[in-house]
Amino acid sequence: MEQIISIIKINTTGKGFTDITDDINQFIVDNKFLSGILIINLLHTSCSLIVNENADPNVLKDLQSYIEAIVPYEAVHDLTKQRNEIYYSHYQEGIDDMPAHIKTALTNSSLSFSFQDEKLSLGIWQAIYLWEHRFGSNMRNLNIHAIGERKKIYN
Repeated sequence: MEQIISIIKINTTGKGFTDITDDINQFIVDNKFLSGILIINLLHTSCSLIVNENADPNVLKDLQSYIEAIVPYEAVHDLTKQRNEIYYSHYQEGIDDMPAHIKTALTNSSLSFSFQDEKLSLGIWQAIYLWEHRFGSNMRNLNIHAIGERKKIYN
């Protein structure tokens, strides 16, 4: 067994989903892994990682609509009958920043996977997405820790 820890950089284009499945599979191939496990850790607090459907783009649109409904911009309403409006205290980085932190807390910043035959073990309709919660473009860093069997290289 061998292990590698590395960073993959992903450029996002504003709020929404970036399919990173091919990037992760390419990491496995480039590092000559056959089988093992890997942990993906996102080194940011305003975006997240999810596994979801890769066939119907409406799934991702509905996820975006749902998260924006439960985590509004600028303020939230409490759960009392009065529905008091509570403005975020953290607002200095823009109206999208505090909601982005909440969305990240409600989802994942780390995922783990098995892989075999040089490929992630995912279902036929599954993909790994980096979910950007901020409005603007960002360069995101994924820490990848792979442990597994590597191809034997003969000289």
